[in-house]
Amino acid sequence: MTGSILILAGRRAGAIDALAEAYGVGDKCLVPVAGRAMIAHVLDSAARTGATRIFISTHHATLLDDLADPVVDRLGPRLEVVRAADNLADSILAVADKADFPLFVTTADNCLLTAETIAEIGKEAERLGVGAGVALARREDVLAAHPEGQRRFYEFSDVAVSNCNAYWIGDRGALRAAEAFRGGGQFVKKPVRVMRAFGIVNLLRFRFGLGPIHHIFQRISRKLDVDVAPLLVRNGAMAIDVDNERSLRVTEALMAGAGEVSPPPSFRGTPAARGAAGERRLAVIR
Repeated sequence: MTGSILILAGRRAGAIDALAEAYGVGDKCLVPVAGRAMIAHVLDSAARTGATRIFISTHHATLLDDLADPVVDRLGPRLEVVRAADNLADSILAVADKADFPLFVTTADNCLLTAETIAEIGKEAERLGVGAGVALARREDVLAAHPEGQRRFYEFSDVAVSNCNAYWIGDRGALRAAEAFRGGGQFVKKPVRVMRAFGIVNLLRFRFGLGPIHHIFQRISRKLDVDVAPLLVRNGAMAIDVDNERSLRVTEALMAGAGEVSPPPSFRGTPAARGAAGERRLAVIR
């Protein structure tokens, strides 16, 4: 893809991340996964795209020094660290004046995201002609990738999906869609946040799968005044992020199965021991 990539690596205000604490690192994004800080895997995938700008949104002022991974030098001037805001909406809006569009947004714990999937998501959004898109994976594809990889699915009348923590924003006007995140991250797990962003009717439709997925996204599009579409990815592993020790183990197992070879740990210090719109055809990206 061309444009920019934004990797969200901020902290939740007042919260201590259990993984970061267990591994003795200053931020969750520095937790080692298959021998490297988790954010290094995401940066590697970003580096293999045609993105002109890659941003890391973080509260960690010395993140790149503490990361100490070769990918930082490889990215060079393409990489920029920006200070994270108190909510995800403002963290996204903070790069609006710097970013080249389209803007691809993901999270630092999305270790299994690949450059190929980033490109496919952009192509599908462009094919549909939408302003913004949400990457989703079908339940059967997620479970095929790993039966313990993801336990949360959203069921619609035609498909059950899981969020891939990847979002496509076509232009500055489509940044209105970022308002859905103003209440904080993982808003789909919080009914009040969904209601504020999408309205009570759309909340009920979304939470209880009252209709086909593209119909519900059309309603959400009208509420946000941005044409937002579901972008279904073929690789179910894209819905598996590193939230806890279980998903960390699953991610490492999938990386090992794919034959990935990791360099020495990419962080400074010694981590704690482990354990301590119009009706569209709903296409799967191929």
